[in-house]
Amino acid sequence: MAPRLRRDRYCPLVRACALAWTLLIPAFRSAPASGADALTPALLEALNLNPYPSDAKPPEFTGRTLQGPTLSLGGFRGKVLILNFWASWCAECRSEMPDLEQLHREFAPQGLAVIGLNAREGAEAVRRFARDMGLTFPLVLDPGGRIKALFGVIALPTTFVVGRDGRAVALAIGPREWPSPPARAMIKALLVEPVPHTGAQ
Repeated sequence: MAPRLRRDRYCPLVRACALAWTLLIPAFRSAPASGADALTPALLEALNLNPYPSDAKPPEFTGRTLQGPTLSLGGFRGKVLILNFWASWCAECRSEMPDLEQLHREFAPQGLAVIGLNAREGAEAVRRFARDMGLTFPLVLDPGGRIKALFGVIALPTTFVVGRDGRAVALAIGPREWPSPPARAMIKALLVEPVPHTGAQ
């Protein structure tokens, strides 16, 4: 049974957030469990993250990035992912973007990939926002909201954490203190997990 979404001070519409959690669970498919999970419930609890069942996998997606090339979820297998759904008009999204950029710069060499998925805005608005915020991690354009709907996202910001083996680890609805010690401990725990063998190309 999916864990209950706690009443988070960042989520004034508690009922809407609870609905979001129930919608997000079915969007993630089951797959054979893999690898020992280095995370403890207490670590996720410290960040008020909702854990997924160990066999949950996020839906595959492809999208064009602000920089031009197409990006796919499968292309990041073997990396720890932070998938952040955001919009430039969202004040709470704006407040956590520098923190996500900080994580990207610090942990990318070790295998972390931060991906920003913009919700229903044009390329120019995204480009202006990225320039103003000094963002260097990939930004995926989702002007029609297709990827947002695929993940069942109904509140911004929403962030998904994915392990190296492609499993869904945790969900955050609303901003989090991403540079905090618990967040760093979570990322480091995921980064020390083995990179899965992908087989012959």
